[in-house]
Amino acid sequence: MTTATHPRTDWSLLFGQRGFRYFFAGTFISMFGSGMNFAGVTWHILGITHSTVSVGVTVIMYTLPGLIVPFVGGVLIDRMDRRYLGMALDLSRGVMVLCVAALVRFGHAHVWQIDGMVLLNGAGAAVYWASVNALVQELIPPGQFVGANSSVLIAVQGGLLFAGAFVGFIYESTGLAGILGIDGLTYLISAFCLFRLRSGYFHPRRSEAAGDALPDVLETAPIPPIVETDLAAGVLRDIQEGLHYLREQPRVLALGITYATMLAGVISSNVLVVALAKDILHAGARGFGLLESGWAVGAVTGGLAAGYLARRRPLTILVRTMALLALGHGFMPFVTVLPWAILLQAVFGGCRAVGAILTQSQIMSQVPRRLMGRTQSAFSVISTTLQVLMSFSLGWVSQHLSIPLGFGTLALLYSVAVLAAMRARGLNASAA
Repeated sequence: MTTATHPRTDWSLLFGQRGFRYFFAGTFISMFGSGMNFAGVTWHILGITHSTVSVGVTVIMYTLPGLIVPFVGGVLIDRMDRRYLGMALDLSRGVMVLCVAALVRFGHAHVWQIDGMVLLNGAGAAVYWASVNALVQELIPPGQFVGANSSVLIAVQGGLLFAGAFVGFIYESTGLAGILGIDGLTYLISAFCLFRLRSGYFHPRRSEAAGDALPDVLETAPIPPIVETDLAAGVLRDIQEGLHYLREQPRVLALGITYATMLAGVISSNVLVVALAKDILHAGARGFGLLESGWAVGAVTGGLAAGYLARRRPLTILVRTMALLALGHGFMPFVTVLPWAILLQAVFGGCRAVGAILTQSQIMSQVPRRLMGRTQSAFSVISTTLQVLMSFSLGWVSQHLSIPLGFGTLALLYSVAVLAAMRARGLNASAA
């Protein structure tokens, strides 16, 4: 089997590239805004409805587009300049969020308008994050995949860390309007960072012949577009090619299922965490923000440690981190003191970080660049399907049965990630 990464993380080489510095900054800023948006909207919905089912519906609205959008989005990612696509998504989402912020500020916003914003944000995110993973593969040579994925995850979780630390205070002083206003501005700043990432047009299908790393400046003359007599047939053919690739690559599929299942658990768990903060810990909006910050601290720590752990049987480490997520979430609702709950959240964040970095680095080392968008989008569909099912299930179970039983259901989902990781490890051992 092809080794996933170079065993060492050379941060100076990564951040010596101008493009990666802008990429890191844009990701950090964007996630700061997105983290505040998600936490603020979640707390707002719970406050006005007093229903975890309603919170689950809001989470579903965010994830639902991922059932459909990635099929076309994956093809777009593999056909378009991924930088331009990211910029367009950032700008459109920024304008939309600022408009909703204005409606909230002047008292004209209704729940359906907020849910509509969440739905459209989810549609953009379904394409954006698959595009981001593909863009990292373009920017970074294979020997630095662990360092690159660690850096991106640190940027993501660092943004969420600061969002969690401030969201409770900002929400109490400015309400949802202030939260959304900040988020809208961060989208615009992120688009500017992508604009500064490099110059010129870069076509994904020609990237594999261009070398391992993307230069800071490319030719400014546009590459002629691919001409097809039947665009719909071409898109369908691209989708079929991506699905055929996954059928022929069981190791990639097992890693993708591990990642998708873990991500579904991470997103849907917000339904339970907000209920935990309100009904078990009685910690209010600030306590909820501190729980989110604890997660982010653990994730940043895990991101820093991933380079070392990648040298020590990475797939075995992957199995163990997924098992820790499963066991820990079963125990979580019985922790009734806020500091201990924050500590446990930090452990979960660290496990998520290590698991994401190891799976993404392995996937990037095996999947051709021209297929990366479709591969990531296929895993996004799997993750979204699970997120929708789990968000509704967790909301219903925690409201009508009990919060501990909801956490037990989440633990079962993480058990699926354990089995998929074991499958990937077994296939790796067979191929060795």
